[in-house]
Amino acid sequence: MGAGGNMTVNSVGKSVLERVPVKKTPFEISDLKKAIPLHCYKRDLSRSLYYLFGDIAICFTFYQIATNFIPLLPKPLNYIAWPIYWFCQGSSFMGIWSIGHDLGHHAFSEYEWLDDAIGFVVHSTFLTPYFSFKYSHRSHHAHTNSMEYDEVWIPKRKANTFYSEVLNNPLGNLFMTFVRLLLSFPMYFTFNIHGRPYDGFASHFYPQSPIFNDSERKQIWLSDAGMLVTFYALYKIAAATSATWLFCIYGAPLLVMNAHFIFFTFLHHSHPSLAHFDKREWDWIRGALSTVDRDYGIFNHVFHDVTCSHVVHHLISSIPHYHTMEATKAVKPILGDYYKYDDTPILEAFWRETKNCIYVEPDEGAEDSGVYWFRK
Repeated sequence: MGAGGNMTVNSVGKSVLERVPVKKTPFEISDLKKAIPLHCYKRDLSRSLYYLFGDIAICFTFYQIATNFIPLLPKPLNYIAWPIYWFCQGSSFMGIWSIGHDLGHHAFSEYEWLDDAIGFVVHSTFLTPYFSFKYSHRSHHAHTNSMEYDEVWIPKRKANTFYSEVLNNPLGNLFMTFVRLLLSFPMYFTFNIHGRPYDGFASHFYPQSPIFNDSERKQIWLSDAGMLVTFYALYKIAAATSATWLFCIYGAPLLVMNAHFIFFTFLHHSHPSLAHFDKREWDWIRGALSTVDRDYGIFNHVFHDVTCSHVVHHLISSIPHYHTMEATKAVKPILGDYYKYDDTPILEAFWRETKNCIYVEPDEGAEDSGVYWFRK
């Protein structure tokens, strides 16, 4: 939003609710790749490690403050200090997790085996099944905003009256906000909530899940093993300290991290101006462009720009996070109106999308177009 301007007008004077074009693009992905400076494709191991260890150092600093200083505070200040720590540490967790996400895209180094090894440790530490997520997330990138084949944030249809009628009110919006932020992260991995429908039990923890193909199933077992090791380590820590100590130091920040993940991925893929497509109309490049860049202020830096350069990430996911902003600037002139940026204050945007992105339907008179828009 421009300073003092209309709340629906962004910093470049365009309505943030103006629909992104849905006609076939006049450019190809090859045109976009050529526009990006060659150095943006370089995956510098030393630079990637710098960001990873920098985030770990911040995380360790918060841990030291929490264990050495918060317990010394008098009770009223103690009750204020713990939630501040939880939010700060949870944000730190999210930064490290985001680097794990880059590792799954092979955007960390030139060595895929090394990316997988580090990513496996990083994501397992935060109770995320690394290989399971890597494979389902790859499918999400391959089928973004496809009504039939996208892997996550599949929109509801009006015929689903639980969403279009029962929850389509302020109380229902609040309920969905609570469920999304608190429960959606573990429920997505466990029960595929927000995911596409499958025949059979779809879970990131089930090696025989229809989410995965036969060549991937052995690594799903490995993902589960990483989770079990982490759970066992947490059990031993709780036994040596207490369950309360573990919750305050690790559990509550993890819930904040989970909420961050759901918050910004929901906002990546929910916007009144972005279309979904069924198989009659979908193609890869329009699907990849049906996402939005937003301004999270300081959290752009904390989350390694995954929040403000998501469009280019969907176009070329192997670009390291420290080059995505430069790559975004390089492709914007080519993308033109196909590029969506919304600098609405982020909490306001979350509530607007929660209220207005309830279900999708084609425009009236265009029921056979294969193009669907969010409604409320």
